[in-house]
Amino acid sequence: MKELQADVLIIGGGLGGFAGALAALRLGKNVIITEETNWLGGQITAQAVPPDEHPWIESCGCTASYRRFREAVRDYYRQYYPLTPEAYAFPDLNPGQAYVSRLCHEPRVAVAVLEAMLAPYRTSRQLDVLLHHRPLSVEYDGDRVHAVVVENMQDGAQTVITAPYILDATELGDLLPLAQVEHVIGAESQAQTNEPHAVVGEPQPLNQQAITWCFAMDYLPGENHTIDKPEDYEFWRTYQADFWPDRHLSWRFNEPITLQPAYRPLFLGSSDLAYSYDFWHFRRIFYRRHYPDGLYPSDITLVNWWQNDYWLGPLVGISEEEKQRNLRSSKQLSLSSLYWMQTEAERPEGGYGYPELRLRSDIVDSSDGLAKSVYIRESRRIQAEFTITEQHVGVEARQPLQGAERFHDSVGVGSYRIDLHPSTSGLDTIDIATWPFQIPLGALIPIRVENLLPANKNIGSTHITNGCYRMHPVEWNIGEVAGALAAYCLTKGLAPRQVRNSPQHLQDFQQMLVEKLGVELSWSDEIRVTQKYY
Repeated sequence: MKELQADVLIIGGGLGGFAGALAALRLGKNVIITEETNWLGGQITAQAVPPDEHPWIESCGCTASYRRFREAVRDYYRQYYPLTPEAYAFPDLNPGQAYVSRLCHEPRVAVAVLEAMLAPYRTSRQLDVLLHHRPLSVEYDGDRVHAVVVENMQDGAQTVITAPYILDATELGDLLPLAQVEHVIGAESQAQTNEPHAVVGEPQPLNQQAITWCFAMDYLPGENHTIDKPEDYEFWRTYQADFWPDRHLSWRFNEPITLQPAYRPLFLGSSDLAYSYDFWHFRRIFYRRHYPDGLYPSDITLVNWWQNDYWLGPLVGISEEEKQRNLRSSKQLSLSSLYWMQTEAERPEGGYGYPELRLRSDIVDSSDGLAKSVYIRESRRIQAEFTITEQHVGVEARQPLQGAERFHDSVGVGSYRIDLHPSTSGLDTIDIATWPFQIPLGALIPIRVENLLPANKNIGSTHITNGCYRMHPVEWNIGEVAGALAAYCLTKGLAPRQVRNSPQHLQDFQQMLVEKLGVELSWSDEIRVTQKYY
């Protein structure tokens, strides 16, 4: 078996894993990062989800490296795409001109930018990236993890990688059960957390947020790009959840905040509109009007909608066979949603079906046209020194207080509504207001294990607060801090909990985050106590 060694080993190449690697590299450590697909970037690339961000993202509320990434995406379009002079000059260029985010773009552009950010460290051999690798087992002794055995998914070859610090940046917290790290899955009960929106009665481990297999498509009037009828289409075309106002495949859904039935078609007017509150403009990732007339035949939009949210089964706490069945069913739902749009979807102007919709497999670099990986909203979560609850961030739960909890051990900031998609227990959306919040270091430190750190959605949050700590800039911040903490501990000869629990070490670490990495530790009072999201 091949053997490798690094200062910091990162399992999982999503946004948290990438940011963790970048931080440790910038602080002088050697890093190995593994990724199951051939794209680093996780939800922004392999899962093909344009960034969900807060309203103040252009001026504050993220780390300096995340801001560099965002600007590099814009610069990529300015340098390589034939933008019109007007689009080129716009300082906050939104390549997709979508209304979900101020920066919607193609996943492969994000791949190019992320790879460029790592290029100097690859050249120096400070960084080793193992694509198409997944963890198989963990070697540990007591409270310390020594190594992870990974498998090359293409040829089956195994490698054992040792490192004094290991980051679990997988999408589902895969190292936690392998290393016997105490963790939680699913929904805690109100008796456990006192959260107003936690489940009543017993905890529900199999109550997990819906997953979504995303895909990209364009629209070519006069053409027919109807795909073959998916195997499970007859099931999905008639399926309706008890809590849903219509069949799953329809333009009707429950408005997330009020849970009142709502209607939104594919198009409200022309697809060429800069903004329109229809599904086409929701997550559009390419806007053809940014370019000279006639150069591109269509916009491109990303389908991550209620119609392809899969909530009939979870991914953790079940057998591998059941997990694979749920993943297959999620794919079938997404393909069925496209086929339904092409053949049976209601057109507001009259008639049914949009055969002009074309699946863009090239955009996601896959053979079946779907994203390389399923979009995962909820992971296993460590039992941490400190657990973030709804009472720390929720507007309603904190009444009559103004603003989120101030954490003395803050290592970053974020903002998003508590946004829980329909769950695998048959519960509808939970979508509630939050105050702009901080990320406490205690949520990144396991209660027992000394040298394994979470670097994704697997921090010490609850099922409820995961709903606002799971978004792109927050995941990046979490991973960046995890990588920085590992590097700091290696340099100082400290354990992570020693850093948090010593006022001087904590102050020094926070100062390092601010001065060397450009991490923001707090919100201005103007935003913190006067602005709710949304």
